[in-house]
Amino acid sequence: MYSIQEVCRKTGLTTHTLRYYEKEGLLTGVARSTGGFRQYSDEDMEWLGLICCLKNTGMPLQEIARFVQLAHQGDRTLEERVELLKEHREKLIARMEEMQKYLEKITWKVNFFSGKLQEYQGKKKTAGNP
Repeated sequence: MYSIQEVCRKTGLTTHTLRYYEKEGLLTGVARSTGGFRQYSDEDMEWLGLICCLKNTGMPLQEIARFVQLAHQGDRTLEERVELLKEHREKLIARMEEMQKYLEKITWKVNFFSGKLQEYQGKKKTAGNP
């Protein structure tokens, strides 16, 4: 079992975020100690890993909550969960393709301006040496 501070260190999430995820139904069934402190299991940590993955790749929290709800309903929701993940994957692929185009343009500009900089520095050296 992990304390909330340990989970924060391991995941990079804040205590506020962890509590928010619980409140919004993204992370359910977190155990409590006799003193009322949250105790996160390895399964909770796996869920947090998936939640962070989905969130960091652009899935809205509402859709993540839907996925979690479906998972808690068991195998009868497998088809719907697969579809939800496939749709997200397709959106992610499209975003990656778009980002690749931007990366190519920026790389071209870096190369272009690097060439210009070398020309400028060459002219500057030539002008400074009679």
